[in-house]
Amino acid sequence: MGEMRVASAELRRKVVPADAAAALIPAGANVGMSGFTGAGYPKAVPLALARRISEATAAGTPYRVSVWTGASTAPELDGALAEADGIELRLPYQSDPVSRRKINAGLMEYIDVHLSHVAQLVWEGFLGHLDVALVEVSGITEDGRLVPSSSVGNNKTWIDQAERVIVEVNSWQSTELEGLHDIYYGTALPPHRVPIPLARPGDRIGTPYLMCPPEKIVAVVETDRPDRNTPFTEPDDASRRIAGHLLEFLEHEVARGRLPANLLPLQSGVGNVANAVLNGLGAGPFENLTAYTEVIQDGMLGLLSSGTLSVASATAFSLSPVAAEEINANAAAYRDRIVLRPQEISNHPEVVRRLGVLAMNGIIEADLYGNINSTHLMGSQIQNGIGGSGDFARNAYISFFLTPSTAKAGAISSIVPMVSHVDHTEHDVHVLVTEQGLADLRGLAPRRRARQIIDRCAHPDYRPLLEDYHQRALAGSPGKHTPHLIGEALGWHERYLATGSMRA
Repeated sequence: MGEMRVASAELRRKVVPADAAAALIPAGANVGMSGFTGAGYPKAVPLALARRISEATAAGTPYRVSVWTGASTAPELDGALAEADGIELRLPYQSDPVSRRKINAGLMEYIDVHLSHVAQLVWEGFLGHLDVALVEVSGITEDGRLVPSSSVGNNKTWIDQAERVIVEVNSWQSTELEGLHDIYYGTALPPHRVPIPLARPGDRIGTPYLMCPPEKIVAVVETDRPDRNTPFTEPDDASRRIAGHLLEFLEHEVARGRLPANLLPLQSGVGNVANAVLNGLGAGPFENLTAYTEVIQDGMLGLLSSGTLSVASATAFSLSPVAAEEINANAAAYRDRIVLRPQEISNHPEVVRRLGVLAMNGIIEADLYGNINSTHLMGSQIQNGIGGSGDFARNAYISFFLTPSTAKAGAISSIVPMVSHVDHTEHDVHVLVTEQGLADLRGLAPRRRARQIIDRCAHPDYRPLLEDYHQRALAGSPGKHTPHLIGEALGWHERYLATGSMRA
């Protein structure tokens, strides 16, 4: 790519300021924007669009757009547009506090979607026509190919499906990212689908570039702004204990011959608990690990640097500022060991099942029988979204769910009689881990699952309450397969809403 970020002479003639590009996005438009976990999102045009929306609203002219992305973005996109009251509909995942507040107040529509499903929904037309794609890249080659930046997400689909394309070329992103991506153009809708030819996490099956007819690109905007990365905190005692239980389990499975010595490809959700597990893997006995996951975060980058992890496939980075600087400075050193793919491939259920992924994801709460709520507080308030956890959990070789046993200084138990919202049913949950211990639920009928979860995962302060509920449910439930007292199954949540604590 060289030093000139827009090497195509034809596309250099389309370079405009961000305000001019934002003017090409009309009210009511469906806009597919790049971005996944705070990486690779457009940074200039959304701010310019938010200013236009604020000015129009002040003048009495309604101006809202629907925003489709790969996953969460950052304040310059989600936050700015939500603050301007400029988002009519948001999908498929968000983590912005302003957006969350407006969604839960009923002021913004939100569709929470499995991340592997988004591209298919767009191709099928169920979400309507995609008017504009707004995609960040790290450069444009002389012949017009687009070099992706720190995330891929749904960018291929946005570019293919949009009527018009706006490209932000970000010179903050390393030029050495070129060659790191693998954009697969072989997907199709039924009945024309063929198998995805991926047999190992590091396989490359596509091209390093995004393709777009130059006449479809209506504007190019040059930026030099960094990804908005959030520092990870040092693992606390609970996170370290969760990691310890999980690592002990993996060693046990290897010793029993149920996992190979280098395990199976790892998938890890984002967060401090996940990073603690990855850090623990670096200190453990495992070597030559691989990863087939959504995001590469600090802990995984550390495993790559140490050589413990030989290759990692994902769709985006999710790095602290320090780790992002490391990638920007040394991207070439990771090019043969990191593959960034479209999320319809990174999260593809058939590929996940075939590779035998070990999936590790966080939750909000679990119930006695292993049903999982990973999205809603007290049943009705969205937190972020399901993300890709369902893509991996249902198809994993072993599906782990991790959480501290309590929240809000002990006022909330993460183990409850019945979850207040179900994202992952008991059928997709193999192992539940808290700092108290690990419950291996494989091969257990519901009542035996309850026994394991109470004894091994619940906090001691809540264990007697769970035991009391379970015993009364065993005696009083009309059905004995999954015993519940329907009148009080959500009583803990009601108690918290009324008193601020789940404790009796």
